[in-house]
Amino acid sequence: MTDVLLATFTLMPDGEPGGERLLAALADRGVTARWVRWDDPAVDWAAADLVVVRSTWDYQRRCAEFLAWTRRVAAVTPLLNDADTIAWNADKSYLLPLGELVPVVPTELLDDATLVEGLASATERWGTVVIKPRTGAGGVGVVLAGSVADERLEGLTAAPWVVQPLVESVRTTGESSVYVFAGVAATQVDKVAGGEEIRVHELYGGSSRPAPLDADRGALAEKAVRAAGDLLGTEPAYARVDMMLLADAWVVSELELIEPGLYLDLVPANAERFADVVTGRLRSAARG
Repeated sequence: MTDVLLATFTLMPDGEPGGERLLAALADRGVTARWVRWDDPAVDWAAADLVVVRSTWDYQRRCAEFLAWTRRVAAVTPLLNDADTIAWNADKSYLLPLGELVPVVPTELLDDATLVEGLASATERWGTVVIKPRTGAGGVGVVLAGSVADERLEGLTAAPWVVQPLVESVRTTGESSVYVFAGVAATQVDKVAGGEEIRVHELYGGSSRPAPLDADRGALAEKAVRAAGDLLGTEPAYARVDMMLLADAWVVSELELIEPGLYLDLVPANAERFADVVTGRLRSAARG
């Protein structure tokens, strides 16, 4: 039997919601897998045939420590996705080079030195803008602002940030997440925000539902993953491509290559797809 470690974090020791489906899908393929905390010093990472990053949902708070962990693991055993991909994806500035290859939500960078000038320019050009931490997850630290005097800016987290125009369709059409496994778009989850929120997470009143894979959105997701592969020199094995409707066209809002939730409770088929990715990587590693 092949041994795989699925990395999670302290508050979710048994893995992401529906994680038992992933264990079962791997077992069906002759793979023994278990959930372990990524920061557990007792784990022998080198003893695993493969380490798979899953619900490490505190990485954004401990990014330097987390990235150092990925390097240590990758030095002793295969890591999925690989450490270079994770480091690249951990900073939302990746949207700038990605935007040269595929349509993305317009994005600019801000830090403490450029905040006033950059925010003034962005709000003059776009009106209401969204400011996000460059390393962030779960909608934490997202702030709306209409000017440099907007009181909502008191909610800013520590620099640096990205700034983007508010895509109003997030409150009506919502957001789509397309899952790409081994380069092929497979499943789709549609999400809508609640009330006046723009964050689609359930924590903020949003809701999610499985949807048939739309051909246009699937094509965009596959193109985005290929583009990331071109930029990185290796195509990610798995991805969740989040997208919004901007001026009647779907554009990428984020490319999730580290620990995207698989919505296994909503889309059980994602367990099978992800298990196929894992077994494919194991076969590649065995060949050498």
